[in-house]
Amino acid sequence: MAARTLAHGMGSFFKECEHPRHRWSKCLHPYKIRYRSSTGKQAEEGGFATQDQAISRLTEIYKEKKARPSSQARADRIQKYGSMRFQEYATEWMAGQRHLAAASVRHLESLLEHHILPALGSRRMNSFDHKVVDGFIRTMEKAHAGLATQANAFDKLRAILLDAHQLGLYAESPLTGVKPPQYDPSRAVIPSLPQLRSLREAGDDAFKLIVDLMSGCGLRNGEAAAINLNNLVADDVYRVKEQVVMSTGKYGPLKHRKAWQYRDVPLPSSVRVTIEKYAEKHGSIDGYLLRRPTDPTQPYPHWGVSNQWSRLKTAGAADIPEGMVLYGLRHFFASNCLSHGIPITDVADWMGHKNLDVTFKIYRHLMPGSIGQAAKILNMALVA
Repeated sequence: MAARTLAHGMGSFFKECEHPRHRWSKCLHPYKIRYRSSTGKQAEEGGFATQDQAISRLTEIYKEKKARPSSQARADRIQKYGSMRFQEYATEWMAGQRHLAAASVRHLESLLEHHILPALGSRRMNSFDHKVVDGFIRTMEKAHAGLATQANAFDKLRAILLDAHQLGLYAESPLTGVKPPQYDPSRAVIPSLPQLRSLREAGDDAFKLIVDLMSGCGLRNGEAAAINLNNLVADDVYRVKEQVVMSTGKYGPLKHRKAWQYRDVPLPSSVRVTIEKYAEKHGSIDGYLLRRPTDPTQPYPHWGVSNQWSRLKTAGAADIPEGMVLYGLRHFFASNCLSHGIPITDVADWMGHKNLDVTFKIYRHLMPGSIGQAAKILNMALVA
């Protein structure tokens, strides 16, 4: 018996008879093949009538072995992660979310702790399908969770399950066909100009400065609390680079942004005057104007403005419209921009919205024009 070896790794074919190799084509004895299996063990197969059949089988086995590492890796992933509990998988997934700011991490942890893990934490990852996901949404509905909370919790669950789908745990995404919670932000309550003037004069100098920064530049209250003279990059431009994070009371990155990211916003001259007057009267530390009243070495606390807001509402010291919250000052900024024809894309950018859809849902009704007005304009062109 003399075996014939093919290309490296493919194995060999032979006949177990007394005939020499040059007689194999005329010999009626079947061919056999010898090869290494995927585990490295030697294996044999027989019963091939022709040399071509033997070579074809060796080629097939060789291709399977070459393709097996990727398919085997996928099988290993399915075995490892498929039996994993959701809580353990979510913990591993969270460790990879290094791009999130501290406040976003805490928000994610809160959604997991209070909404997602109680319902799904013990479930094995390979048991998820669209019915399980839909059942989770119904569970939140029965618990009377707010629509915003439902939408946020679903978004986080979706991100985790999409990660698992990319690993190959599911032949079909468990999110296919699921109708997400329908969250539509309620219409914002916006103060009139006289009401805004009443507000800005009702509190102390720090409150007035924050009111002007929120209503005039569109800053969030944490961003206004971090006002810094060094960020006045032009007479009419303020660079928003950081905020006072509510949970830590320290300076931190902007919402949805990394530490080095910023956004430039328009700086009305009236707001600049407020900034300059405050700096002249109270001074600054490293450019920061607002500091903790009891400890000037610390950033201005969130309760500094929220406490004043509550006192003003309770005492009726300012003309505050029914249903308005402090965030209504930012709504005033958006309303002022849109009612004067400034593009909503610019407004979204200045307000630091991560997604234009957020701006559009909240402020669409403030945009100039209407469908009726559009019909009239289009008709003028058609009949001209």
